[in-house]
Amino acid sequence: MKRTIRTTALTVGALIASLALPAGAARADATAPRIDLRVLVVSDGGPSTDAIAAELDASGTPYTKVDLQQSGRPVIDAGFLADTVDGRPRAKFQAVVLPNDNPFPAGSAEMAALSAYEQSYAIPQVDAYTYARPEAGLQYPVYGGYSGSLDGVQAQVTTAGKAGPFGYLDQAVPFEDNSPTVGESYAYLSTPAAGADFTPYVDAPIPGQSTRGSLVGEYRHDGRRELVVTFVYNQYQQQFRLLARGIVEWMTGGVHLGASRNYFAVHVDDVFAADDRWDTQLNCTPGDVDCSPGQGVPNPIRMTPADVDHATAWESSRNFTLDLAYNGAGSVDQREDNNGVDLLADKLIADRNRFRWINHTYTHAFLGCEQDTTVVPWKCSTNADGSTKWVGRNTISDEIANNRVWGQTAGLPLDTSELVTGEHSGLGVTPQQPQDNPNLAPALADNGVSWLGSDNSRDPQQRQVGPAVTVPRYPMNVFYNAGRAAEQVDEYNWIYTSRAQGGSGICEDHPDTSTCLPSPLDTSTGYTDYIVPLETRIDLGHVLSNDPKPHFIHQSNLAEDRIAYPVLDGVLNAYSGLFADNTPVVNLRMKDIGTELRRRAAWKTAVGAGQVTAYRIGNTVTVQAPAGVAVTATMPAGTTNGTGGFGSAYAGEVSGWSASAGAPLTLTLPSAAARMPAAVHRTVRAPATRTAPHTRVPSGVTRPTAYTPHS
Repeated sequence: MKRTIRTTALTVGALIASLALPAGAARADATAPRIDLRVLVVSDGGPSTDAIAAELDASGTPYTKVDLQQSGRPVIDAGFLADTVDGRPRAKFQAVVLPNDNPFPAGSAEMAALSAYEQSYAIPQVDAYTYARPEAGLQYPVYGGYSGSLDGVQAQVTTAGKAGPFGYLDQAVPFEDNSPTVGESYAYLSTPAAGADFTPYVDAPIPGQSTRGSLVGEYRHDGRRELVVTFVYNQYQQQFRLLARGIVEWMTGGVHLGASRNYFAVHVDDVFAADDRWDTQLNCTPGDVDCSPGQGVPNPIRMTPADVDHATAWESSRNFTLDLAYNGAGSVDQREDNNGVDLLADKLIADRNRFRWINHTYTHAFLGCEQDTTVVPWKCSTNADGSTKWVGRNTISDEIANNRVWGQTAGLPLDTSELVTGEHSGLGVTPQQPQDNPNLAPALADNGVSWLGSDNSRDPQQRQVGPAVTVPRYPMNVFYNAGRAAEQVDEYNWIYTSRAQGGSGICEDHPDTSTCLPSPLDTSTGYTDYIVPLETRIDLGHVLSNDPKPHFIHQSNLAEDRIAYPVLDGVLNAYSGLFADNTPVVNLRMKDIGTELRRRAAWKTAVGAGQVTAYRIGNTVTVQAPAGVAVTATMPAGTTNGTGGFGSAYAGEVSGWSASAGAPLTLTLPSAAARMPAAVHRTVRAPATRTAPHTRVPSGVTRPTAYTPHS
């Protein structure tokens, strides 16, 4: 981050000692303080501090939360903030997050203790959402500023922000406007107060003015640094998701435990097979279990060689790899019915190295309980004693093994440790089958399966199933039984409209998880105008949330109207317009996603149990974690781990995992990390009491839990 060094009453030597930064002989100063790599989050129950805490949680960055509304909370005093360890002064927190610039009563001893602590150890403070006022380095909004909604406004990163903590963004920071009737973003826009050392990092045009007002900026005063945020947000809003990384990097100086990246992976299920088609007259899918037996005539959807050409060309243009979950019996059946000809399989096998491949079982059989499909919805068949009839271990094992052998014979570049069962079957599915098939785990062991796909909408937590660990996958609202946009819209209307409007009423029956459409969508325009933007926003939200879980669609969505691509393009186009080249989408295969999730879970457990300690003295970072728990951290580029480098480059820094054998991990920061903040002219600051307004969050349209896309 570029800084300007100004004259101050503090000496350079004093600053170096307080910052614990390397500068000549100060690097070896035995009196340099120890700065623990932990953040103090002081909350008033508002959404903004909770959003920052959620960001720290997601990245694995340790923090201590003090809730000002909780009786019996710790008192924030000098002893709470600092002490001495082995004769060395210790700052217990590397940064402080407050709900606003001063949430305490006038003359508060706690605010005085925080101010003194921040001055003594050069600890930065984030004002999560504060009023624009001189005490925060800004003019009151009534003096040429603005107070009000920013819904739909396009803010931007300033030149200083690009050179500093928000260099991973291109420039644009669009504020959401998802509802015409709900205010989503309240803000104060203002310019720096006269004489204030204030640098805007993110700003927006002030309505009715030719000037721009700060939304995020750095205020330096009294030997302290504050990141002043003057708009309200919650953890899910896009504007916060875009800026969250920069807020964390600013307050930690880019040296912290935990890491954050933007992930996007797309699994395409049922490849080589055909998917049943939605019947717009019957409002069900002939050939599948939502239609009564014998109802309607199946009209399957299957890719063609031209669809494969389109897929590979799309991958090349997007520098993105699709994961194809395949069912070998689909090709076998096709050849049997067409005198040995299957042009689709020939094309896919010829282009096999353009994709990643996942075993999806041979025939896509249901591998849970034995289904009784004579009724809608189906139910589990039972034995004479009333117990559940389960699909047997040998049947499950054969489905896995036959598909693996078929794929290996075809030369598919498989990782045999990965498996997605048809419809995620074998795993529990409510309400019919609330528990896993007990024969599933032994069959997984028979076939060396380590990673098992699950449906995030009903099984969101990674868990152990015999020898395997689940990899939850997000179902996209691009339906498996739709090859045409009009079919997708018709089914969408059936699910998301009320009975009075001709719909199923699912949305009425599950108001806690879904919102009914005000009226049915036009089948000719509804997909492009409504479904695609909504699904794009939902999926992009996952990408921006440091969430590696994959999304899944079906081969039918790459056929006919190829309805998946507008959503995929929407996500990737939006992403490329928001982020700099040094912050690409991370596109992992299934086992690597599973490994990432498993490492995070172990790390979170160790941090929560107090088994991880980390601190910085000068240019050395020391981390102690239990044996077998990999350490995750983000450091400046050029950081070394012994004689080698640490992590890999992302968003202008390096981050990653380092194996732990129980011995301390020592990282050495580059000399360039000794970025000394500019000191400021000392001013008089009068604490004041104020309460930050709460955010207003729009009601969103989400999937009803009663509907789970086929897989």
